[in-house]
Amino acid sequence: MRAIEITRSGGPEVLEWREVPDPEPGRGDVLIDVAASAVNRADVLQRQGNYQPPQGASPYPGLEVSGVVAAVGADVEHFKAGDEVCALLAGGGYAERVAVPWQQVMPVPRGVRLEEAAGLPEVACTVWSNVFMLGRLRKGETLLVHGGASGIGTFAVQLAKAFGANVVVTVGSSGKGERVKELGADAYVNYREEDFAEQVKADVILDIMGAKYLAGNVRALKTGGRLVVIGMQGGRKAELDLGVLLAKRASVHGTTLRARPVEEKGAIVRSVVENVWPLIDAGAVRPVVFAELPMSDAAEAHRMVDSGDHVGKILLVR
Repeated sequence: MRAIEITRSGGPEVLEWREVPDPEPGRGDVLIDVAASAVNRADVLQRQGNYQPPQGASPYPGLEVSGVVAAVGADVEHFKAGDEVCALLAGGGYAERVAVPWQQVMPVPRGVRLEEAAGLPEVACTVWSNVFMLGRLRKGETLLVHGGASGIGTFAVQLAKAFGANVVVTVGSSGKGERVKELGADAYVNYREEDFAEQVKADVILDIMGAKYLAGNVRALKTGGRLVVIGMQGGRKAELDLGVLLAKRASVHGTTLRARPVEEKGAIVRSVVENVWPLIDAGAVRPVVFAELPMSDAAEAHRMVDSGDHVGKILLVR
């Protein structure tokens, strides 16, 4: 098969479409003929040499795919050849085929094109597990989402609104802010011009920045608030005023999804199919696709992500 290889650490030019060995599915695996994958920030970090795949994972980038089941291994009862599916991966999505544990495979929601479905697994599992399972967002509460125009941000806005929450996002321009308001956000803060901690008081904060926003996030939390940190784009280390945190009886959680055991990912996937897929089936939540490029043009897709000008997901289509 062909796949995108990271030939060395560096810029988008290090991504090359090459002939590579076919995946070898094991017991309990589903072999998928890939229709599309999607670009995530983790792929960019891996390309730069800053985020290595978990032990045993494919070396090729790509944390989600959609496609058609080509074959199933022993002990797989829920899927069969010919099924249209999407899947959460530990790596290997930028390829013509991928083998993935059946627990991480999902049916394509109704009304979603097969290629579009590639943009759902990572954002749906990330948002549901962090904002709802861990952050316990409830109807009437306020969610603050940093990076509101990203794939995760655009999905979090729609899902939180579908569950009756108020949603505020941070964005880098008014143009992006207005686009995210069209998806349901109640308000936005332009982080280039305003201090979000002075503008927002939130029950739950979904943060991709890490160190740079830690103090501001704690200031922005309401009493009993929950801060969930899922990224470190703003650095790894910061000083935390525990007095402020304790006075608010607030909590700080740090999580990742990629390296979790299959059983944990499977539990998240099942919960997503049960709680999120019906909203997509009903049209209340939709994948937001900025662009679709041929998979062989992964380098150009990474340049688009690096520019930061996109809203939603960038797909790589076979």
